[in-house]
Amino acid sequence: MSGAGPLIEILIDRDGPLTRAAVVSDGRLTDLHIDHADHPSLLGRMFLGRVERIVTAMDAAFVDLGEGLSGFLAAADVRRADGKPKQGNDRIGTLLRTGQPVLVQVKADPVGAKGPSLTMDVTLPGRFLIHAPFGRDIAVSKRLGAGPARAELTKRIQSLVTGSGWIVRAGAAQAGDDRLAAESEALHLAWRGIRDAAASAPVPSLLYSGADATARLLTELGGTVPARILVDGPDLAKPLSAWCADRTPDLLPLIEQHKDPRRLFDLRDLDGAIAELLGTRVALPRGGSLVIEPTEALTVVDVNAGERGNPLEVNLEAAAEIARQLRLRNVGGIVVVDFVNMRARSDAERVLNALTEAVESDPVQTQVYGMSKLGLVEVTRARRGSPLSALLRVAHRP
Repeated sequence: MSGAGPLIEILIDRDGPLTRAAVVSDGRLTDLHIDHADHPSLLGRMFLGRVERIVTAMDAAFVDLGEGLSGFLAAADVRRADGKPKQGNDRIGTLLRTGQPVLVQVKADPVGAKGPSLTMDVTLPGRFLIHAPFGRDIAVSKRLGAGPARAELTKRIQSLVTGSGWIVRAGAAQAGDDRLAAESEALHLAWRGIRDAAASAPVPSLLYSGADATARLLTELGGTVPARILVDGPDLAKPLSAWCADRTPDLLPLIEQHKDPRRLFDLRDLDGAIAELLGTRVALPRGGSLVIEPTEALTVVDVNAGERGNPLEVNLEAAAEIARQLRLRNVGGIVVVDFVNMRARSDAERVLNALTEAVESDPVQTQVYGMSKLGLVEVTRARRGSPLSALLRVAHRP
């Protein structure tokens, strides 16, 4: 890690049924992943399921995943018998039949009464590479720009990876050949194990449990190397060390067991920071504030300037904080942001660009759309896992 950059630490602890993994940058919480022991996330799990019924009106199928769990598989997420993506005119009834075994992956957790969303386009993510075993090409992250450097990276990856179907993440450009080759081999071996298990497993059955909170966090950090990884106790340190040894050995020396008598999250007041994420109001540095109101259909963010706030300055501050809040709260779906009204069109463009830039580092796909005449901006963020509020509400239910 460069000495000029922020001091990045990872803190991992267990609080009752919750396992929590946090990224702290210069003392400020920037990322948070939580697993609930009694309500585990299904995200990333792979099942050998059985098509239980096809709904032609929805162009989708429901898949039995076992233990009373049924998932929703849209035609757009189906692969044909030869492993290729469906063609534009293919309908669900021509792709699947009732009773057919299908290898599927959960791409979004259940929401309310809706079951998990599924895809047959399975992926195994790493810090630098994502293995898409049914793919045929190498796709490079748009964050790496264009031109000769991009082409050179593609050629380099082709010479290092095992098997076909790879997505190159932004951090790969700074990773050494040995690290990229080792990650490729580990992901490819993991896929072979899943594929071989599917050949003989009963239908339905779970084939792959996915990554836990800590593994998800370390994977999404990509090429960022923390100063240290503080872990609260051997029960958490042992499996983390094993995972790092297999997937990312460069992080193994950074793991430290927390020995201070004080609770680990108390050292950075993370419990207080997490509690604030359950509130609706977020203070901005210069006196403005955000009001974040989730509804069933979408999330509304209202930007308030305060008594003397300059609209442009407040909106620029708000753009950075909105990106942080969406990420920490794990907000998914449609988000509508009501910025403070600005007279100059150039100011509105600056704010829109600031928000677009702020969400670029979000590992969850996030799209910012244009600003309306009323100063409203629409944002979409893919649903992944349960919102933070839902996890904590269940954890503290009497």
